[in-house]
Amino acid sequence: MKSPSSAKRSTAASTLHKDDLIVVAGAGGFIGGALVRRFHEQGFTRIRAVDKKPLPRWYQRTREAENLCLDLSDEANCKKAVEGAAEVYNLAADMGGMGFIERFRVECLRSVLINTHLIEHAWRAGAQRFFFSSSACAYNTKLQEDTRSRALKESDAYPAFAERGYGWEKLLSEMFCQEYWAERKFKTAIARFHNVYGPWGTWDGGREKAPAAICRKVIEAKHSGKPEIEIWGDGSQTRSFMYIDDCLDGIDWIMHREALIATPINLGSSELISINGLVDLAEEIGGVKLKRKYKLDAPRGVAGRNSDNTFIKKMLGWEPSTPFRKGLATTYRWIEEQYLGRKAGKATVSDAF
Repeated sequence: MKSPSSAKRSTAASTLHKDDLIVVAGAGGFIGGALVRRFHEQGFTRIRAVDKKPLPRWYQRTREAENLCLDLSDEANCKKAVEGAAEVYNLAADMGGMGFIERFRVECLRSVLINTHLIEHAWRAGAQRFFFSSSACAYNTKLQEDTRSRALKESDAYPAFAERGYGWEKLLSEMFCQEYWAERKFKTAIARFHNVYGPWGTWDGGREKAPAAICRKVIEAKHSGKPEIEIWGDGSQTRSFMYIDDCLDGIDWIMHREALIATPINLGSSELISINGLVDLAEEIGGVKLKRKYKLDAPRGVAGRNSDNTFIKKMLGWEPSTPFRKGLATTYRWIEEQYLGRKAGKATVSDAF
């Protein structure tokens, strides 16, 4: 028997017919929009992209897809969204960076309605598979109180002490996916994302994550002539960040790996970096050196979080591997184009929000 590392990885392209219907919930968001575009580029002819935001506010829009504006916290809309689906990818949730997650816990918790209704109606519609985008925020926060905390492995979600609001919603929705397989034999996939970043993501407005926020702040300082930057916390917080292309590959392979049905798995880089280190890189890319002002009362999240990739390497013979320096450089250049475009009066991704 071939090992996972030498066996050919199953994908949507190798599993589905090109005219099978793929449904992507949250398609107006960063990851969902990129996933729709990926499927279109692979030749799939029936893609239903769903998001509650009006079409002009979608991060990316693939015009060849069936683009629907539906609030999936409403059960009737979930039924409509998944009708005839072969596969359903649930990336829909109210979320953002740590500032948003800590401030809007009720909104984050209400996302449980989306997954509850969507998985039920995907099963009723006879879909073959269902993907749920979980998060590292589901992990026990007591294990993340030190910047040198060990990397988190999948079993570290229990005993449960998840991030308030957002993390608990993810943990409960994971349980739905596991029980639909245990009781109804509905094939589900669960990936715990660790900080996804890259071009076409939010870069200002309050929902952006650390890489985009730091890039924007460096760019603003560079072009405004004010050589200083505000950093939330003391900058010692540590994280790993996964580039969007790695995330899309991981989603596809996890979804179609039979041995991972209803099994939560880390999907994140194991390259750890501090927020101060992130600022160092952004300054280097931008060719500037800034005075740092630390906002110690700002939301900062857990002290340290990293992805233990032992399990994904065992199951897929792969782990996210885009070097952070490389991915951040691409992201920085894209955000700078957006920033300068805005100054010139052109519409940008974040201007839609």
